[in-house]
Amino acid sequence: MTTSTTMTIRLDPQLKAKLGRLADGTRRSRSFLAAEAVETYVDRELAIIEGIERGLADVEAGRTVSHEDAMASLRQVIDAAADNPA
Repeated sequence: MTTSTTMTIRLDPQLKAKLGRLADGTRRSRSFLAAEAVETYVDRELAIIEGIERGLADVEAGRTVSHEDAMASLRQVIDAAADNPA
């Protein structure tokens, strides 16, 4: 069994009511659904931050492509696709 801790948050009354309706409809507790929502949000935001940090590390290490070079590569792919329609 995993351990847990308690955290108190303030919700708009309308959001609390919606969470209650969702809990009733899914036969889950409001606490379970709120914890699940927070976990999903935190995981998504951390993934975004980690991606930004990886990108910044790439810039610092010089692992980048100029805009002009990237656009030239894209134009080649688009032109090749236009010349050979599926």
